Parts: sequence; C-alpha cells; structure tokens
Amino acid sequence: MTNPLLDSAGLPAFSKIQPTHVEAAIDHRLAECRTEIARLTSEVAVPTWENFVEPLDEVDDRLSRTWSPIGHLNGVLNSDELRAAYNACLPKLSDYGTEVGQNEALFRAYQAVASLEHLDPAQRKLLENILRDFHLSGVDLPPEQKARYKEISQELSQLTTKFSENVLDATNAWSKSIEDEQRLAGLPPSALALARQTAEQRGLSGWLLTLDFPSYMPVMTYADDRELRFELYEAYVTRASDQGPQAGQWDNSDLMERILARRHELAELLGFANYAERSLATKMAPSPAAVLTFLNDLAERSVTQARRELDELAAFAREQHGVSQLEPWDIGYYSEKLRVHRYQISQEELRPYFPISRVLTGLFGVVERLFGVRIQEAETFETYHPDVRFFEIREVDSGALRGQFYLDPFARQHKRGGAWMDVCTNRMHTVRCDQIPVAYLVCNFSPPVGEQPSLLTHQEVETLFHEFGHGLHHLLTKIDYPGVAGINGVPWDAVELPSQFMENWCWERESLDLFAAHWETGEPIPEDLYRRMMAARNFQSAMQMVRQLEFALFDFRMHHEYDPARGGRIEEIIESVREQVAVIRPPAFNRFAHSFSHIFAGGYAAGYYSYKWAEVLSADAFSLFEERGVFDAEAGRAFRENILERGGSEDAMVLYVRFRGREPNTDALLRHSGIAA
Repeated sequence: MTNPLLDSAGLPAFSKIQPTHVEAAIDHRLAECRTEIARLTSEVAVPTWENFVEPLDEVDDRLSRTWSPIGHLNGVLNSDELRAAYNACLPKLSDYGTEVGQNEALFRAYQAVASLEHLDPAQRKLLENILRDFHLSGVDLPPEQKARYKEISQELSQLTTKFSENVLDATNAWSKSIEDEQRLAGLPPSALALARQTAEQRGLSGWLLTLDFPSYMPVMTYADDRELRFELYEAYVTRASDQGPQAGQWDNSDLMERILARRHELAELLGFANYAERSLATKMAPSPAAVLTFLNDLAERSVTQARRELDELAAFAREQHGVSQLEPWDIGYYSEKLRVHRYQISQEELRPYFPISRVLTGLFGVVERLFGVRIQEAETFETYHPDVRFFEIREVDSGALRGQFYLDPFARQHKRGGAWMDVCTNRMHTVRCDQIPVAYLVCNFSPPVGEQPSLLTHQEVETLFHEFGHGLHHLLTKIDYPGVAGINGVPWDAVELPSQFMENWCWERESLDLFAAHWETGEPIPEDLYRRMMAARNFQSAMQMVRQLEFALFDFRMHHEYDPARGGRIEEIIESVREQVAVIRPPAFNRFAHSFSHIFAGGYAAGYYSYKWAEVLSADAFSLFEERGVFDAEAGRAFRENILERGGSEDAMVLYVRFRGREPNTDALLRHSGIAA
C-alpha cells in the first residue's frame, strides 16, 4: 500500500496530514510492522541479511516516514488538534518499540544473521548495535520485569512530551505590550521593528515583546530600562515552574521528579546502578568517572579566568555606569557595553552584513569548496508554511542527487524554540528500494520586517552553519543501511562533531568573503571591522565555558547520584554545581531546569556533556585546516570520506583517527576558546 501521507516522490504530503487522520495512519503502519515481524520470525528458517534484515528495514522505514512529518509539524506548527493526535500515538509507538525490543524470536533471528560470514563492516556494526539495543530494551528480563519496563517506557514518553508542551505553552502565553517607546530605549531598529510587527500581527497597537528568543535576547542585551530587563528575565527563567508571573500554571516540578524516578528505575531493571551508566552504554565516553573527570578538568582550567572576566565586568559597570551591584538581568546588557567599549563592535553592527539569502549562498559555497557538492533550491514542492524552502544537494562532478532538505528559518507563534536538524527520510538501498536521505533544518531567526530582509547576528550565522553540519552528516552518508546511515548509530557524544566543526568557517576571512556583505551596498565587511570582530571572538569565553559546564555537570550528576529515597534533589544539585563552577549566581526564584528541554524532553539526558566532548573533537579536527589552509581540498575530502560519509558504520574514534591520524586532545579547544592550556 502507498503511504497516504507522502506524495509521489516519497516526500511528506503536508496538506494530507490532518489531525483526524493521524492516529489511523499510525495504526495502519504499526499493524503492517507487526504482521511482517510475525511472518519473518515464523516463515524464515535460515535468516540472512537479504531475507530478514532488509524486509524489516523496509517496513520500519515506512513507519518512520509516516511518523516523521507528524512529529515535525507538532514542533513547528503546533495546534491543539495536532497535539492531541500526536499524544494519542505516543503510547502506541512506545508499546511497539518495547514489544520489538523484547521479542525473543526476533532477537534470536538477528543473532543468527550476526553469526554469518561475508557481512561487510557496516552490516556487522549495525547488527552489533541491534543486539546491544535488545539487551537495553529488556529482552533478557523475566516476564514481570519486561512488563514493568514497558510501563516505564510508555510513561516516560508521555511525561517528556508533557514537559515540552508545558515549556511551549508557558513561552507562548507570556507577552508584554508597550505603548511608550521610551521604555524600549536602547533597542536596535531591528528589534523595534520586530516588536512593532509582532503587535500588528496580533491586532495590537505599539510594540509587543515575547519570550521567543529573537524578541527576548535584544531586550536583555540592549534595553536601557532595567525594570523591563528584570521583567523579561523573571518571566523567562521561571517558565513552566512554581515561580514567576505564571507560577503554577504549567509547572514542570512534579514531571521532572517523575521523569528522574522512572529513568532510574529503568536503569536498575537493566542492571545499571543509575541512569548515567545506562546513558553511556551507547556513547563514546567509557564510564561516568571519565565524564566527570573530563568536565571537572575543563572547569578547573576555566573557572579562574571566568571569575576574572566577571570581576572586569563588575568594575566596568561600577566605574562607567555607576552600578554598584550586578544582577543576572544586567549581565548581557553591560557585557555588550563592555564589548563595544573594549573592541568597538557589537552584534548589531555586524547584522547588516549577514542577510540570510547571502549567508545561505555563502554557506553553500563553503560546502562546495570543502566537500565537492552543490546545493540548489527547488521551486516546486509541498510546504506547510510560506517561510519554508526546499533544496537539493548534488555531486559537483557527476550531478548525482545525494539528498534533499527543508529549511524553516524564522521564529513564529506555535513553533518550538531553538534550532535543530531532524530526519525526514533515511538513506536506504535494498533490491526493492533506493532511497535518498531528506532532512528538516529548523531555526528561529528574526523574520524579514517590512522591506528589510532577515538580517542575522553573527551568532545566528554560527547557528545556521552548526545545524547544516548536522544536515551534511545525514545527507552525505554513503551507508545503505538506515540504522547506521548518517547520524543514526553515531554515539551521542560524537554526533556534534560535524556541526561544531562547521562553525569555524564563520570566522575565517577567506570564507566570510564568500557571503558577508552589506545588504544595501553589497560592500564586504571592512578590514577594520573584521579585526575588531576577531579581537572580540573570545570575549568572556571562560564565562561561557563555565556556563556550559554548569549545565553539563548538573545534568550528569543529577542522573548519576539519583537516590530513590531522596528524589531528584534538583535544586540541591544545581546549587552544589554552582558552588563549583558558576561565577554568576542567579536569584532564588530562578528555575532554569524547568525549561531545560534538552535533558527532560530531548535526547541529552545524562548526555549534555556531549557538547563539550564533541567540541574537543571539532576543535582538534579544524586544527588540520589551520595547518593546511581552510579550503584545503585533501583535508576536506578526508573529513567527508571518514566522518560525513561513514555515519555510524564504525566506531567513532576509529573513524576520527582515520581522518586525523591520531586521537584528539583538548589543546585546540582551549586555544580556540582563548583559555590558557
């Protein structure tokens, strides 16, 4: 049967994804999967790759391609009806996943395939991962514990989704209407125009501020009105909590405790001491001790410099602006003033040089020179919103189509905050199927205002390059087996390598000259401005480092030290971590954890350290280009062939050493961050 939610080219038919049809479509696919599993486990006497693994991959892929656009729309075009349909499917998918992971006949058949000779390395890695995941799904457990595992998995799916919904609802519910423009003194024209446009779109006069990042961040960075900064800060850091202007309305407190308790119980069922150990079963890091040693070492190297940076900021605010006591809602504001004072540069000064159309053209030019692929926009495709664009990625030499991707760049109501790349379809090749990879790339940049195009800050340019690095990892894979193609099967603490790696080309003059040009005059960034930009590159880098280490240590310790008798001790552990690494101490009402979706609703539970772990890899990888030239063709080919094309088909460190010729070290990261080694 053809997929009713896909068009003739196998891409999502967004217009057909009606909330009333979603559950039936998923029910149909799940029934199809169960029928195929029953047939294969009962009829195939001697399982092989061709007669067993490939048919399962194909039926799993049909389920994935049905669910993927539903999940995507739930994140970017959320509605009450779609949310209800999405939530109705979650327990069904959770049950199916557990059922498959605990199917002993299926497990034995995969074991039989794994014992065969003449499998290629990628096939062996995939089977190794599958057998590992069977154990992590409880295939070895007695019936009573299997049933409990299923209950926990289903509950976690619902709890984490509810956490995310609460954050989205709390973010959308808060806004502040401003009638007196004087209250917005200090905001750059781009932020004022966005606030005016947001008000107009909602039928209001004046200006409207929201907690969406393109609205929130300029206030915290530029607004002279300290009370206004405090008001937005308080609303932002208390979202979905028991504090702040919406106290108790979408409170995630109980959800967080229940999520931690269920994760710990699940880990213990599988024989792990805690969820941190369970998390590392699929990662590069060998042990909790190794992760904590890594994080503590970076903290020890960074915290002294971070304290010095904060002292400099406090002295500047006191001496230049008469502020005797810096508060958290002052940090961004006076940091920007210090940056301008010291380097005569601001993010707003750079913004006119980064119209999104030119940045995309430059990004695609960088990728073409590095990896030998060309990116072309498609004019005809089905979309779900006018902002969305669609692109193809082809080989420069042969013109062969390698992949496709949707780009959804701008912030709007009913769209989850942040930036991400997600899988639409995986690369897969069997005797019956030849499928290219397709990706979703999602950002939340400021939209065009009036006749002015969307102008990005330099930080947003980095975000775009970052997410496109994930996209390249997915789209350039040459592995034909979905489970280890692209980002699939890549350890979570290695998956950020291509994304962080790509950020480096936002700083090199040679690459900036491909796209950084004033939106009105077409002039490139003047050399003096570029020099100031580079001088300011590591401004407060140690403060930024310890902030990320605070998140990572909190996440890992909370999962590693969980005690059922004492609960999550969330605030206690946050406070302990801050004693160790934080230089900025937030007020008692701060509830940042209540909107920490990465670990409570995303894939980063006991894994937030992955950003820093992968940053070591990415900085070390880029050091090869620093040695040879930022567009060195041989180095680019080596990265493409050993990292981007190989996906999860081999051990991540083996692939890295094959690319770099040695294992990574932290020297390049500390040097790039301006922190003394």
